[in-house]
Parts: sequence; C-alpha cells; structure tokens
Amino acid sequence: MRWIQSVLFLVIVNLPIWASAQTTANPELPEGADVRIIVDISGSMKDNDPDNLRQPAVRLLARMLPENAYAGLWTFGQYVNMLVPRNRVDERWREQMISLSSEINSVALRTNLGKAIEVASDDYFTAGDLSHTDFILLTDGKVDISDDERVNQAERERILGPLLDELVSKGATFHTVALSGEADVGFLQTLAQETGGSYSVAPSADALNRVFLKALNAAVPQEQVPIEGNRFSVDSAVREFTALIFWGEDETSDTRELRLTDPDGNTARVDRPGDGMRWARESGYDLITVTEPKKGEWRLDGELGEGSRVTVVSDLRMVVSPLPSVFSGDEPLQLQVAFFEAQDRLTDPSFLDVMEVRVTITSEDGRSGTKVLSGDQPPENGIYQDAVERLPSAGEYVIDVVADGKTFSRKFTGSSRFTVPEGLAPAPSEELEPAEPAVPVQMDASDSDSGSVPEPDHQPNPAEDNISTSPIDINAVEETSAVSVEPEEVDTALPLWAMAAGGIVLIALIAGGLFAAVRRKKKAVQESQETPNDDEVPVIEPEQGEEEKVTQEPGAEPVTEPEADPEEGIPVADAEVEDSDEEFGLEDFDLSEFDDLPDSDDEEHKTRPADGDKPGGRDKRKP
Repeated sequence: MRWIQSVLFLVIVNLPIWASAQTTANPELPEGADVRIIVDISGSMKDNDPDNLRQPAVRLLARMLPENAYAGLWTFGQYVNMLVPRNRVDERWREQMISLSSEINSVALRTNLGKAIEVASDDYFTAGDLSHTDFILLTDGKVDISDDERVNQAERERILGPLLDELVSKGATFHTVALSGEADVGFLQTLAQETGGSYSVAPSADALNRVFLKALNAAVPQEQVPIEGNRFSVDSAVREFTALIFWGEDETSDTRELRLTDPDGNTARVDRPGDGMRWARESGYDLITVTEPKKGEWRLDGELGEGSRVTVVSDLRMVVSPLPSVFSGDEPLQLQVAFFEAQDRLTDPSFLDVMEVRVTITSEDGRSGTKVLSGDQPPENGIYQDAVERLPSAGEYVIDVVADGKTFSRKFTGSSRFTVPEGLAPAPSEELEPAEPAVPVQMDASDSDSGSVPEPDHQPNPAEDNISTSPIDINAVEETSAVSVEPEEVDTALPLWAMAAGGIVLIALIAGGLFAAVRRKKKAVQESQETPNDDEVPVIEPEQGEEEKVTQEPGAEPVTEPEADPEEGIPVADAEVEDSDEEFGLEDFDLSEFDDLPDSDDEEHKTRPADGDKPGGRDKRKP
C-alpha cells in the first residue's frame, strides 16, 4: 500500500512539470512593431496640460520608435483626426511626426473615446489582424459625446462590451495613460487589462515623458546597455546607440549642462555635437543618437535623472520573453533570456561561458532584490530562465535583466504588476520562513527528477536550475498535498489526474480510519482509568503543567498512542512542503531590502485563492 501511495504522489507532483513544458514558449526575435498613438485634445487639457507638454512627449516617442516599425498618430475630441498617417518609421516619418506634433492643442469640445479607438484600429491597415499592434491612448477625461449622461453611459458600455470583444478577438493591445485624477480610471484599466496591456497614471503633464516612455517600452521593448555611474560601454556589434538622459528635478533649459565624451576623449555638447551624432534637447530630457559609434567606454558628464537609459541597435541581441501585464501565484511570471546573432539563437559554450545573467526586481518604494540566473554551466539550449510567483505585497514591480560578458553587455527593463485576489492570501504552507526575507522563485524541472520528494541527502543546486525548460509550479505541488481534493479541481481531460484523485481519496479514507482507531483506543484507555478494578494500581493525577502518566501492572503491554508513519499518506507531502524554501533556491536571491514580509504565524489561518481567481481578463493569445 505504501508504494502505491508514493507512486500516486509522484504522478501528481510531476503533472504540472509536463504541462509547463508544453505551454512555455522559448524567447524569439520580436515581429515587426505596429504602434498607434491616440492623444486627447479636448478642452479640459487646457487645465491639465496648460504648457502642451504632450508635444515634447510625442516627439520623444517619434525619436525612440525603432527603425522599420510602423506607427501613426491620431488626435481626438468630438471628431478624430489622423494627424500623422500610419507608415514605416524612417527619418522622413520622424521629421513629419516631430513637425506635426506642434498641432496638438486643447480646442475640442467633447471626448469621443469610442470613435477614436474605432478609427485608429481601422481594418484597412492590417486586414483586421491586430495581433502585433499596440495602441498608446492618452486622455484626461471620460466618455463624453452628449449632454445626456445616459447616452454617455450607453456609449461607455458599448466600448467595454462589443467593441472591446472585437478588439480582443483581433489581438489588439492597449496601453492606457490617465492624465490627472479626472480621467475615467476604471475605463482605462479595463481596456488595458482585457487586452493584456499596461495602465499608467501621469499625475501631471511634467510626468508625461516618463509615462509615455514606459508605455512605449511595454509595446516595443528596446535593448539597452547598462549605465554604471555615468559611464557605459559600447562593443563592436553596436551599429547605433541612443542616450536618453532625463533632467534633474530642479534643472531648467537655462541651467542644464550635459557633455558626452567618446573613448578617444572627444567631448560633445548640445551646441557642438560630434560627427555622426544627433542631439535634441526638449523640456525635461536630452536625446543623443550616435551612428557607427566607437568601441569602448563612453562618459556622460551632468545630472542623470531617473529613467535615463542608453538603447542600442546591434547585430548581437539579448531577447527577453514578453512580460505579462499582471501575474500572481496562480499565473507566475515566467522569465526567459536568450542571445541572438542575426536570426540565430546562440548556444556556443565559448560565448555563454563568460556570460553573467542576473535579474533584479524593484518594488514601487525602491526596495530591490537580485538573483544570478547563470550558473557554473551554461544552458545547453542557450536559454536562461526562472519564474517568480510570489512577492512581499501586491503592486507594480520593475524587472531589470542585465547580461555581462566582459566585452559585451546588454540590459532589458520591463514592469509587471503582482496581484492577489481581494480577501485572499497564500495558504500557511506557502508562506516563507520568518527568518528568510526573500522572494520565492519556482524551481526548475532539472531539480525535480525525484518528483519533488528529495532524498535526505539532496542539496539544491541553483546553478543547474537555469538550464531547465520546465519550472515546477509550487502552487500545484502544495495543492495536491492536501488531505482531500474536491472533484471539480480534477482535470478530467487527463486520465492521470483521475487516477491521482482516486489515490488521494483512498489515502484520505485510510488516514480517516487511522484517526478513528486512535480515538477508539484513546477512549478505551480513558474508560479503563475511570473504572479501575481491584487488580490495577491506582492512577496518580499529575500536577499541573506535567505530562499525564498511567502506571500499569508489571508484564502488561503498555498502551501507546499510534504515531503517523512518515511514509504513509499525506504526512509525507506536508513534511516536504515545510522544506520547500530550500528546494526553490531561495538562498540565491539577495533580497535583504524586502525586510517587512508577513510573519507566517500572522497568515496561518488565511486561505489560498481558488483556481478561478486569477488576474487578467479575456483569453487573449498574442504570439
């Protein structure tokens, strides 16, 4: 009976591994981008953007959009105007976008959001296929097409109903930006969530540059090189770089000073750019583009505001799998990193051996933790990977991936929101040890050969975790180690699940029988103590605080309470879950700044979310 229980437990534990291997996609070079920008020009913008800072923000997008992408600009109020026609991004298109951005104003009477979305998503451009199309929508208001509020409400419901369903079916992604608290936050959040996009708030027009850049980065992630202090390195594979340097908080156009020095010591300024260099200064930022840059270390002299970065166009690329807009314990953040030269993924050990790949997760209040994904041996398939399924608290987190290959370095920056269903929290078995303030990360399948039931002398090897392609889902392991499984939780599409469910029920019955037997024996002992016969030695009542003892006549068998066999039934699973922190390689995560994790005792009676309580919206499958 024991070996049957062990086999069933191993089958249950490994099912999530097989499922993960089937659904996890390898990182690939992105398809051609199609970005459509929709900007509100209604009269309320006079108050929320009095200096028309939408103009330099739009020009920033024009300069940062990758070459050969497709893009266009629409403005809207009561009517919709295609200010810059959708076309391939090149120098001519950029100049047109920069020039026409001056026509962005605040003169329109209404806020016809539905019409703006319909016009910008016209089937004419892509024959109805929007699977590679990202919309960036900026507004400071709500649906306003009539003086009758009932008409406005009906239009709002139409947009979030039939129109949104159609957009999702075509694969569209919306990144929405709310300017001021007067915007319809619920509307914009729903539009972003249901299409798998991002939602941001620009508290003031001054913040538009950074918020627009964040939306663009979500739509078209761009490769960067890391800035260390005020220096960055350019390798021979870089054909062009663009340095976007935000100003400090107190700087103005009169006080702003910035210099760029190349590896040969030549210094350039905004009024004296170097050869092959374009330097644009706007309110709040400097943007410097250098073609065919010299190999070596470059230096920036001046204040580098938050969000400053150097993006590159290179033949040698680091590609990170798309980040979801939201993730949770039920739908973890799966992170995969690979390197490409031209169209080929690099698997050459001589290249990967010198590569250090690390991921840093930063919370909204600035705390961060770092984990190295590269181990002693590079992954055979060239894919570094890990998964994050639980963080200290709900909120938005910035994910930075940095690769350092001595003479080669690349950086990726993205963001995602960790969510927990309202009123629910992880079960006690999922909580971290109070003394281990670290972010739990899934263990890869390379450490799961024993079905998550490690031998006593097993020690976790985080370095090997990185070469696996199928990370274990900790939630699935812990759920299947419960005493009982509700019928609706069993996936009838998999016969093994049905077998596993039967095994669990059988184990539960056996456990119930054991507990019943224990209670009967205990009751019999108590009755014998309450009714002693003449041959028994009297029972001495123990003092308070001491353990109760029963004295028996010599030669008689002592009555002992049976203990649960650690190899029988569910106690095996429970014991393994207690040590799960070690299995998932938590010792490799340096997250000392996350020092306010909830104590496991405080969360002891909270329940985990049901399978149906997952973040996200409609089923949107975007390659």
